[in-house]
Parts: sequence; C-alpha cells; structure tokens
Amino acid sequence: MGYKHTYWIYRIIRWIAWLIFPKFKLSGTENLPEEPCVIVGNHSQANGPVAAEIYSPGKHYTWCIGEMMHWKEVPSYAFQDFWSGKPKSVRWFYRLLSYLITPISVITFNNAHTIPVYHDTRLITTFRQSVERLQEGSSVVIFPECYDEHNNIVHCFQDKFVDLARFYYKKTGKELCFVPLYIAPRISLMVYGKPIRFCADAPIAEERKRICNALMDGITALAVALPEHTVVPYPNIAKKDYPKNIPLEVYSHEERTD
Repeated sequence: MGYKHTYWIYRIIRWIAWLIFPKFKLSGTENLPEEPCVIVGNHSQANGPVAAEIYSPGKHYTWCIGEMMHWKEVPSYAFQDFWSGKPKSVRWFYRLLSYLITPISVITFNNAHTIPVYHDTRLITTFRQSVERLQEGSSVVIFPECYDEHNNIVHCFQDKFVDLARFYYKKTGKELCFVPLYIAPRISLMVYGKPIRFCADAPIAEERKRICNALMDGITALAVALPEHTVVPYPNIAKKDYPKNIPLEVYSHEERTD
C-alpha cells in the first residue's frame, strides 16, 4: 500500500511534534565521520525517534519497529510494549488508546525517513535496506534499548544491530563506524560521542559485545559530563522515578543517605 497521498497528514503530525517536543540543540557533531555511519542512541521514550527525525543532521534513516507500520499489528504491539505495565484498573483505557493511535502510527512511520525492523525472518530485509541507505550516503539511526537495566542512564542494548556492519563489510569492503548519541530532553540536547569502528576480522559475537559495551559506556560518559539533569528513561515509568544523570555510584549513595 502506498502512502504518498497521506504525506500532507504526516507533515501536520511532524509539525505538531515539533511544537510539543523539546527544541533540541546539537553538540559534538564534530565527532560524526564524513563517511556514512550508524548512530546509536538512548531511546528516551518517544523523544529519541522524534529528535532523530526532526533534528539529525544530514541524510538519515531511523530503524522503526515494523509492527508500528502496519494497521493490523499496531494495537497489540503498542499495548504490549508501551502500556502493559499499567495498573489493571486503567488498562482498558490504554488498550483503547492503542487502537486510536493506529492511524497516526501507520501514516507517520510510512512517510518518515524510516527502515522497518523485524524480529523474524524478515530481519534480512532490514539489513538489506540499511546497507542500501548507507551506500547512498545516508546514516542509519538506531535505538536498541531493551527493558533490562544497565545503569541510571541507559538500558541494555539488544545486540543484533551490530550485524549490520558485517553485511555492510561484505557488500563494500569497508568497516562501519558506530557513533554514540545521548538524548537529554530535559535540557534539550543531543550529544554525539566519538565513533567506534567495527573490526571485520574479529568474531561477530565478540564484536557485538565490544561495540554494545563501548556504545553504552560512551552514552553514559556523555550524560554524566553534562550539568545535573533528569534522565528520561526508556521504560514508561512514573516521572517521580526518573533518575538523575550523576554517576551511578554517587546517585546510589545519595539514595542510601536520604
């Protein structure tokens, strides 16, 4: 199904998002390589994808959950991923909301600069499209957090996205760079860190671990180097439980002494 006829609706949605979400300023753009790269950021709930679409410099495409691009799949995925942890007394509302957001989701993600991501055999399509975009000179933006906690800044990364570098190397003979990105909605900043280059000679399992750890450490370092602020975490939790960006050991000590 084509979505060109809904592009004007997408433009309105994008304008509303620009009004509602923080007006991000960019920092550390000198760390972005001149070659196409993969930018990896903290999800920061909806802030990450919105900021990537509106404010990322240069040509770029963002990985988007494929289910959020299909009419029949949005409601079940949205409810399970966003709101299944809500109290039972209000889940009926969020189940209804998952249906109400379906047209917005489908129109937005099919018109924005996105690459659908799947967790089944269709994943090969994700990698193929991503390599094509990189070969065209675009960067690819990925938010790979899952619900397992890593520290007070970022949750653990799902590591299969690193395989994109393996596909890219096979196609081009070039070793891809991954750039850490910290998104801080509360102070309206997007901060880019120094790139980490894929090593084609190393076993892929080792590279997944090395690159994910380097990216999570890089995002954490970017965050704690900023003035103290509230971190908007990946999970949709109560705002009173949002952590601070101060180093975890300091934050934990303050919690114990309160």
